Amino acid sequence: MRVIATIEARMSATRLPGKVMFPLAGAPMLQRLVERVRRARLVDEVVVASTVSMPDEAIADLCRRIDCRVYRGPVEDITQRLLNAAKGADLIVQLTGDCPLIDPEHVDETVRRITDAKADYASNSLNGCTFPIGFDVRAFTMEALQRSADLSDDPVDRVHGSYFIYRNPQLFRLVGWEPPAELRWPELRLTVDEPADYELVRRVFEHLYPERLDFSARDVVTLLRKTPDWVAINSAVRQKTLAEG
Repeated sequence: MRVIATIEARMSATRLPGKVMFPLAGAPMLQRLVERVRRARLVDEVVVASTVSMPDEAIADLCRRIDCRVYRGPVEDITQRLLNAAKGADLIVQLTGDCPLIDPEHVDETVRRITDAKADYASNSLNGCTFPIGFDVRAFTMEALQRSADLSDDPVDRVHGSYFIYRNPQLFRLVGWEPPAELRWPELRLTVDEPADYELVRRVFEHLYPERLDFSARDVVTLLRKTPDWVAINSAVRQKTLAEG
């Protein structure tokens, strides 16, 4: 079984343009995320799923420098972008470029869950976010994604890639898994949408990365429970709804 992890990344984010290239511990955010996902033992390849938009040439240049395959497809139709980016995969792990603290162990656990259950889709946020926002991982079969593309051309489905699978449990077999008690913190934002988000994530990287390149989700949560003033930095940022893209 071939497993490809896709990372959706573009320069024209509405709230914080160019964020995937913002520095974290001396390298662009996207590079740090690729490095982390490559540590997942059950992933065969990491592919950046970018767009044909001209500004995204900067993303393609970075991918060439770090020897990471990049696919450039439609801006709004992420379902089609994933289908093409992960061509040849049996299983796709869907990640986004604004979540640089993804834990490779969570990627592996999600792959194990979907494989063991012979399911179509697996996620650690199936029943809502119980992990911090930004730790969420989704995996699904290529067959399920192709089926979702054939069944729906709704823009909301297509802009989220696998959303049609998630919202149709009567058509697909879904499995989820929950965090251990010490990692339950759904109010904590570790995704980068606004400057305050970036400031928090930047501090986490600068504190943890020099000591341990492969720091874990548990390391992040342990640090932030000891630094409530850091947590307050982005506590007022509103999470976008699915309809907002």
